[in-house]
Order: sequence, then structure tokens, then C-alpha cells
Amino acid sequence: MWPFMREIVMAGETFSWDTDTSEDDARAGWFRYGQGPGFTVVATDANGTVVGTAECAPNHGGPGAHVATASFMVDSRHAGRGVGRALGEYVLGRARAEGFRAMQFNAVAESNVRAVRLWQSLGMQILATIPEGFRHPAAGYVGLHIMYQRLGPA
Repeated sequence: MWPFMREIVMAGETFSWDTDTSEDDARAGWFRYGQGPGFTVVATDANGTVVGTAECAPNHGGPGAHVATASFMVDSRHAGRGVGRALGEYVLGRARAEGFRAMQFNAVAESNVRAVRLWQSLGMQILATIPEGFRHPAAGYVGLHIMYQRLGPA
């Protein structure tokens, strides 16, 4: 899993991690076992090769812990094959089943058009865009979307 995660992080085009994040730091951030509610999942192909991953946890603690957040990474060699959609559908459904009332994505670069379109097709809406909130290595400063979807009862 780390090889494609490293590729995504080092590219600096879609993920808000330092481009020199180490495997140990990535593992500590992605797998939060024993640190409260939340989960990490992987998507595999027919041969059992990991082609994508997602993690989900409360966006904040205490009185904000009922709102989840999630992050997703898909191996670029498997992009456009439904991996991100499958992970998104699973994470939203599981977060709902685990009692989260909403999902909030804190940092979706507006230049990541495929992801924005995917999340909107799954019911996420853009609540706000932080102007120049993401420094894309080729496009320069672009907006950073905060996206949201209600999951639980009103």
C-alpha cells in the first residue's frame, strides 16, 4: 500500500500532507487503532492486490465527535475503475451505520476535479471554498473545498 500512497503524497497534487512524509508517519496517521472510534479499509483487485484505501474517524473530539471525516487514496494505475466510488460508498455507509450524523471533508483541492465530481455524485456538497487554500505544484494556489453530507437523523 505504501508505494502508491508515497506516490500520491510526494506528488503534492491532491493530498494535504508534507511531500516528504515518511512511511512510519503515514502509517501512524492512517491506522489509528486504539485511538477511539474510526476505521481504515482497503480495496483489492481480483488477485488480492491493494488498489486503494480509506480511513474514517471523528472530525473533532468531544461535542463535535458525531461528525466524521475521511481520507481516500487510490493507486493511480487503477484510477477510473470505480475504486474511489466503491471506497466512498462503503465509508459513507459504514459511518452512517456507526452512528455518525454527518461526514465532513476538510480539504478537497478544487483542482482535483475527478474527486470533487465523485464526492458530489455521492451526495457531498461544497459548503465553502478557502481561496488559495491549497498550493498545487503545477497550478499554483487553488481553492480548498470543505465538503459535507448529513448522514443521520435530523
